[in-house]
Amino acid sequence: MHGFEKQRRLSGVVYAKPPFGGPEYVLKYLARYTHRVAITSSRLLSLDNGRVTFRWRDSRHGNHTKSMTLDAVEFIRRFLLHILPSGFMKIRHFGFLANRNRSSALALCRQHLNASSPTVEPVAVLTREQQSAVERRCPVCLAGVLRIVEWVSVDQIPSREQAISLMAQVNSS
Repeated sequence: MHGFEKQRRLSGVVYAKPPFGGPEYVLKYLARYTHRVAITSSRLLSLDNGRVTFRWRDSRHGNHTKSMTLDAVEFIRRFLLHILPSGFMKIRHFGFLANRNRSSALALCRQHLNASSPTVEPVAVLTREQQSAVERRCPVCLAGVLRIVEWVSVDQIPSREQAISLMAQVNSS
């Protein structure tokens, strides 16, 4: 039996609080953030019978504007994918720092400011040992690649005495 099948057979109670202030308040709360995250209010066309219709741009087919209707739950699920976890901040650069033209725009800025390009070598973020651990290199020779053969729990690790007796058995044969 797989892990999720075991969990499915467990009985439990799901507790979900009702929305504070009612569903209208929740919609007003979410509406304040629609223009900041994934979809502007002007792209929302309708909400009928639990289905949301909105405009989107099909970049694969000539950037034509199309409309799509989704179940409200699916729409909210997709919308929430654009909300960053607590502590994260979305950073967007505009103008000369925008990704598309950043290198050429910065070169032009440096030219106008009579500034030279930075020549600072990138600083290593990880130590040599940390980098070898990330790459799963052998900590002794730093050349061989370590492969996981088996995961063991703490209970499966033999004590020092058990390990010595196991090694003695191997050495005597």
